[in-house]
Amino acid sequence: MNGAVVHAYSKAKDGGVFLTANFRVREFACQDGSDTIFISSALAQVLQQIRMHFGKAIVINSAYRTEAHNRAVGGSPTSQHLYGLAADIVVQGVPAAEVADYAETLLPDTGGIGRYPGFTHVDVRKTKARW
Repeated sequence: MNGAVVHAYSKAKDGGVFLTANFRVREFACQDGSDTIFISSALAQVLQQIRMHFGKAIVINSAYRTEAHNRAVGGSPTSQHLYGLAADIVVQGVPAAEVADYAETLLPDTGGIGRYPGFTHVDVRKTKARW
């Protein structure tokens, strides 16, 4: 999977639209309140697969970020969040390392997987990155 297909949405108009069985557009919105949201369809599908595997709700802490918000939170200037390709997630009741281990099975040769205390970063970049 790669993040090649990215769609632009309006939080106001499209926020309630389901991208997959369990994820709506608004869940990917930038925390700065901006209306435009960029979301990779591949990212939504990966998150859906993670949700189905664990059978538990996923909270998206951060997905799409505007450049200003990304700077404000100390994100990398080349963050995949800027392109709608990344999400920082928590699977309710599942350790972040276990989420990362499963994400590895979905993205063995591509994508970014970051292991953090309390959350997992998942992105669908074309290259492989791990941290």
